[in-house]
Amino acid sequence: MATPDFIREIRATAGHQLLLLPGVSAVVFDDEGRVLLGRRADTGTWSIIGGIPEPGEEPAVTAVREVYEETAVQCVAERVVLVQALRKPVTYPNGDQCQFMDICIRCRAVGGQARVNDDESLEVGWFSADALPELKEFALFRIKQAQTEGPAWFQPTIEQ
Repeated sequence: MATPDFIREIRATAGHQLLLLPGVSAVVFDDEGRVLLGRRADTGTWSIIGGIPEPGEEPAVTAVREVYEETAVQCVAERVVLVQALRKPVTYPNGDQCQFMDICIRCRAVGGQARVNDDESLEVGWFSADALPELKEFALFRIKQAQTEGPAWFQPTIEQ
């Protein structure tokens, strides 16, 4: 994932310390019910599309922007699928530490042809739900939740 300029500016003074950051992931379906996936350049693994919002950017706008930037697919945001604090911080090769609050948005493709559109993906493509490539639980859970018509999922409060 390319690091946004505003994060680089924060890192100039914050160093590698843990930052809590918003993240937006998008589960994009086409008219055939297939899901759009990208094979990430940083890990080589397949996943749903996602990124970090720019300051002041709405999550749905982030989802639509990230999908287009990474895959050349135009989409519209339909609904919030889930909000989840990711429990494990990520440590990048340069030592930067981040922990993300993910907002997952279900989207519908409305145009464009799926292709690698930036340097964040090695491949992109449409996959039917019964023929998905190997995916981490992060992506599988979001795809499953996006296929339901229920309310947005969130972790129930844990009493202490």
